[in-house]
Amino acid sequence: MAKSTDPKKIVLAYSGGLDTSVILPWLKKRYPGVKLVAFAAELGQGDELSGIEKKAYASGADEVIVKDLRKEFAEQYCFPMLRAQATYELDYMLGTSIARPLIAKHQVLVAKQTKADAVGHGATGKGNDQVRFELTYKALAPSLKIISPWKDQAFIDDGLTDRETAIDYAKAHNIPIDQTKKKIYSRDRNLWHISHEGDEIEHPDREPDWKRCLVMSVPVEKAPNKAEYVEVEFKAGNPIAVNGKKLEGHDIIATLNAIGGKHAVGTTVLVENRLVGMKSRGVYETPGGTILYQAHKALEQLTLERDLYHQKQQLALKYGELTYYGQWFHPLREALQAFVDQSNQVVTGTAKVKLYKGSALAVGASSPKSLYDTKLASFTMSGYDITAARGFIDLLGLPMQVRGAVQGVPKD
Repeated sequence: MAKSTDPKKIVLAYSGGLDTSVILPWLKKRYPGVKLVAFAAELGQGDELSGIEKKAYASGADEVIVKDLRKEFAEQYCFPMLRAQATYELDYMLGTSIARPLIAKHQVLVAKQTKADAVGHGATGKGNDQVRFELTYKALAPSLKIISPWKDQAFIDDGLTDRETAIDYAKAHNIPIDQTKKKIYSRDRNLWHISHEGDEIEHPDREPDWKRCLVMSVPVEKAPNKAEYVEVEFKAGNPIAVNGKKLEGHDIIATLNAIGGKHAVGTTVLVENRLVGMKSRGVYETPGGTILYQAHKALEQLTLERDLYHQKQQLALKYGELTYYGQWFHPLREALQAFVDQSNQVVTGTAKVKLYKGSALAVGASSPKSLYDTKLASFTMSGYDITAARGFIDLLGLPMQVRGAVQGVPKD
């Protein structure tokens, strides 16, 4: 029997994957009479959304809403992060992290549109995504109820404790799924990347099965033996063209994904520190994003003044951490964005990136805002006061000189 505190209508972040497919009918059982809105976001995940409406209805949804958010995802989420040059623990390019706040934001909008009183997700109680979804809900709609089955004891009591038991549950309840116990990778794909977890990847002493695992890219052994060059044009830190052709933001990423994937660019295997405390291991493919980061960095090196560039590099670590932790709508991230965007006003020009056997190397860049002075950079002393550095060195070294004279040199 329904309780007065039970949600009346839930907007569920629905991907069509194993977890959310199982959750739809389970919610019907958990909350008798509840209405379920399955919300799916088109973020460039390929053919994964094919037939998703039919699948959602077959799994128990009362209403299905699909939104194409590729342009917004690229230009209002991926590109601000690109301008920051943000990563998490240096190697993770935040592909899943950056997508969750966008999905959750639109869940909130759909909840308002459909007069729902709750939002929900299928993230597990061990992962980062539960935090990313729920922090966004709290920031944008604190009055909505949050439904998280993987943290509900009733879910566990029904035997749903892992992906294998979820497969059993789906079969027992005639829920259409693609996963099998032999095909057990947990994947998240969008325009920016695809992540892979599970099976042999969970064992840090084993090399991932690249042939079975990779989707957007080829194994490096299968990459062409001839290098390819790609030019990316930027305006105020935003990519606007590839090889001279102006494109929308999401088309730029898709184009570079195809080019980079062919050359095995942007594949990494990483043991990372999850927000919730444990370490996890994943394989990430980010071909287009890797090219964009290298091209953007080359232009920043040309156009940003030294102290500004160094400070920006330090702040990028915090920006990446906030994004990973699901704090996209945190005031600190928003304040950092203002700094990032101001610094990027001069990041305009074109960078050339060489792609070869898994490598993306920026080999050239030009900008009308370049601070690079060939005469100053050369070894020619003509026109340069060669004595100017003497006083500078004396003053810079004065504290070290006094300390050495008074206290001596520390012993090893």
